[in-house]
Order: sequence, then structure tokens, then C-alpha cells
Amino acid sequence: MRAYTALINPISGGGRAAERWEPIARLLREAGAAVTVCPTRSREHAVALASSAARRGEIVVAVGGDGLVRDAACGVVAGNGTLGIVPAGRGNDLARTLGLPDGDRELARLLLDATARAIDVLEVGGVVVPGNVYAGIDSMATAVINRNRWLPGALLYRLAPIRAVLTWRPATYTITADGRTRELRGQTVVVANSGSYGHGLRIVPTARLDDGMLDVLVVREGRLHRIASFLRAAKTGAHLDLPEVEVSTAREVALAADRPIPLCADGDEIGTLPATIRVLPASLRVLAPTAPRQSR
Repeated sequence: MRAYTALINPISGGGRAAERWEPIARLLREAGAAVTVCPTRSREHAVALASSAARRGEIVVAVGGDGLVRDAACGVVAGNGTLGIVPAGRGNDLARTLGLPDGDRELARLLLDATARAIDVLEVGGVVVPGNVYAGIDSMATAVINRNRWLPGALLYRLAPIRAVLTWRPATYTITADGRTRELRGQTVVVANSGSYGHGLRIVPTARLDDGMLDVLVVREGRLHRIASFLRAAKTGAHLDLPEVEVSTAREVALAADRPIPLCADGDEIGTLPATIRVLPASLRVLAPTAPRQSR
């Protein structure tokens, strides 16, 4: 029988993560599983708890949003363990991409019975990132989101990019992808593994979690005043047809800019440019439904 250590972010979902976890924990215990609950105090605390539990052979369950999933994944990869996810945050974009169910019984059954699926992760400055790394308007919008947690998630994720536009000016980026360097003026750069963020936007729809590649989306200078229409187009992937948008692939990307720009990963600021992002293929085992076959 599996044993579980649940990491609970006390502020996820407006402070309701523990409430979200309790009925699932009850179902696991009724099935005979051992369940330990650990509230997290910081990123470092979450990583250390996840690493220790993984090394003990326990399944680490991240009960929170994409930020906690990222921190738990960092510890799970270090401890060569397995990750479970109970989405309890505002965006829950990785859970959505993985196709996790919503119901308590369905999530409990998945945690009890699912075979672990191996997915890629990104690594940047020692931080493991299951989803995406980004710098530009998107990282400025993330700062707005994290300063306004009291607003409803769906509304906040739509207003934040518009707010970020008001103080943004295009940057000159230097991008070195697998040894090839170029310079361009742009609004934002996304290095994607899952391709999904912003409460359900498929910002890089070509990205795959298990193809061993990074997808690099660049939005060049232009059409900044049309951010609302850009976000609408991103719901369907139509934004890829815009002339200022381009996508390429690589295994390692070095990213720099002509001024300090925040670098974000799965909903949190993790530093500033410059940075180097690389893919670690099939490095994270996660309990999730079997992935459908996909092609580029």
C-alpha cells in the first residue's frame, strides 16, 4: 500500500487548500494508506519536505497551486520519487494540462491506483520547473497577480496583463538557443514545457510535456495596444498566426536583455535575467492519466 506526504500551502485557493485535501485524505486512509500532512512555510521548506519524503519512498502530494507543484517537483526530482497533485490554487494549469480529475473520489482513486507517468522538467539556476519560464510583459503581469491575491482568480488573470502593459516598454533580448545567438526587440519570451498558464491559456500550444524539447515563444515589438485581443486569440492558439509571434524549439536556451527584467516560473518570480534554461527529459514521475498520443 502506498504512503503519502501531503504538502499543503496555507494560502493556496484563498486559504482553502487544507479543506480541499481533507476528504481525499479520508478516502486514502479508508483504503488503508498512511497519510502525513505537512503545511509549508516557504519554498525552501517545501523542497526539503518533498525531498525527504521522496527518499523515504512516500508519494509527495502537492495540495496547492502551480507554485507549490513546482517546489514539490524540485524535491521529488532530487529524491527520485513520485509526485501527486491535488489542484487547490488559482490557476492549476499543470493539473489541467495533465488531465487530472476534479472530484474527490476520482482524485483519491488516481492517487491510489495510477501508474506514474514520466514528464520533462525545465531547470534554471537550480530551480526545477514543470511548466514554463518567462520574462517580459508576462513576468510583469505575474508581479501584479501576486500583489492582488484578494481578487477572484479568473478576473485577476485577465486584468493583470492589461495593467502590466501600462508600465512596460519593449526590451532588446539576446537569445542563444542550442548555441545559435540572435538579438531582437520584443515584448515577452516564454520557454515552455507545458505551454499552459494564466488560468487556462494555451500560450504555447505546440509544447509537449514529454518530448524532450523546449518550445520558445517570442512576441516581437508591435500591437501592444491589442493585448486584450491577443489574450482572446491565445485561448484557441490563433495568436500563433500573428506576424509578431514566433515559436522555435531547443534543448537549452540562454536568455538575456538590455535591462534587468524579472524571470518567472509557474507563477512566481525566481530571479532576473540573464538566465539559462535547459530541459531535463523524463525527470519527474507524476501520478496522472495516461497521456494521449500527440504530434507536432
